Amino acid sequence: MTGEATATTTVRRPPWVWPLALLLVAAAAAPLVLYWLGNVDDQRLVDLDVYRTGGQALLEGRPVYDFVTPAPQLLPFTYPPVAAMLAVPLAMMSWPVAQWVWTAGIFVTLAVTVAYAFRAALGRLATGRAAAGLAAPGSGVPGGGGPDGAASGRGAQGGAAPSRTAAPTEGRWGGLWLPAVFAVLMVACTYLMPIRDQVRFGQVDILLVALCLADCVARRPVWPRGLLIGLATAVKLTPGVFLIYLLITGFGPGGRPEQRRAFFMAAFTAALLTLLPFLVIPSDAADFWFHALLDPERLGANAATTNQSMRGMLIRLYLPDAPTSLLWLALVAAVGWYGFRHARRAFLDGHAMTGVALTGLMAVLLSPVAWIHHLAWVVVVLGALAGDGRDPVRVRVAAGVWLYYVVPVPWWGVAIKAAEIPVLSPVLGKIVQNGFGLGALVLVWLLASWLPRRRETFRPLA
Repeated sequence: MTGEATATTTVRRPPWVWPLALLLVAAAAAPLVLYWLGNVDDQRLVDLDVYRTGGQALLEGRPVYDFVTPAPQLLPFTYPPVAAMLAVPLAMMSWPVAQWVWTAGIFVTLAVTVAYAFRAALGRLATGRAAAGLAAPGSGVPGGGGPDGAASGRGAQGGAAPSRTAAPTEGRWGGLWLPAVFAVLMVACTYLMPIRDQVRFGQVDILLVALCLADCVARRPVWPRGLLIGLATAVKLTPGVFLIYLLITGFGPGGRPEQRRAFFMAAFTAALLTLLPFLVIPSDAADFWFHALLDPERLGANAATTNQSMRGMLIRLYLPDAPTSLLWLALVAAVGWYGFRHARRAFLDGHAMTGVALTGLMAVLLSPVAWIHHLAWVVVVLGALAGDGRDPVRVRVAAGVWLYYVVPVPWWGVAIKAAEIPVLSPVLGKIVQNGFGLGALVLVWLLASWLPRRRETFRPLA
């Protein structure tokens, strides 16, 4: 016993509240799901078809990286060989069953992501401690604790908790409002364009976001911390930015030993799952690492509007290849230094959610190719910006970011360019076409520079 007063409030809610909230989410998402699952067969969940193709190639004993999806898509398998091994169960399902199972999985992993990303705000509702802004064990919200709703950094190292005891009304309203607010957040995030594209294409990105986020901010994980980041990195290389995050937050001045342990676990897991295919499917493993990986055009047209990475934006300037490559490398160095530096600072200051959001944006911006659906990290950005919901300015900024990534900004740029208005079309059209990538750069600045200053400015009453 430490002797400090506690602020725990027993929150009781009717047993029908959570089922009703889930029903509301399902009803709101149904038009999106039914639209894309009712699409013509050769346009339906085409990326899921790619995953199944990798598993099917293994089942039939064919070379994974020579196998393509049926016409007219003819899409090759572009992921590391361990992803093809993990896709075998999908290939064993019928196509209709695989579509519904995968789509359900998208919403389950989105729910996990929303619960972690917004747990600072949800935790206040869960425990009825709106003034304290903390989540308590057993609240139903993953983790809790720090000022970001995160469990690491200085804000998670202990200290006396506020001694305010919530009024009974707070607990009563918390019991009713928590499922409702969670449902609203789920629906809002479902209609972000990067999440809509998860459903449209049957993408894996939101699963990878959930794996990395849970690994970084879960308070008491039942798995060895770092395991999920290693798995995500082995399946799709871009989550490897979290190896850098663990490295820089675990070593150097102020580095945390738990981050060092997580780094070694993540590196071990990624290495193990990368080497395993060399024992099981050695020819496919060699084909990927020494041939397929070196061909960026296997991923699709790099100059396409949907590529919102910095390299994609530069390619659309149509400069010669050499200056484009040099400029891209310079931007990667500058943005990477700025983003990772502030991600480390955020973690050490007790704002791990901000650090995770910054690192997720690095996965998008620094990658040679980052399609719009890779921006599923916007869900975590929104949670970091909103915080515990007490600062109305932060909430309004988060709402603005949400709206920006709901509307199809890049495609407005394509329409402006197609209008062929002198000066306006080639200049404004190209800027708007790069809107999501440029927006991601603005989000990096918001999280790295604006948000720390806003935290200092806004001091809620205890």
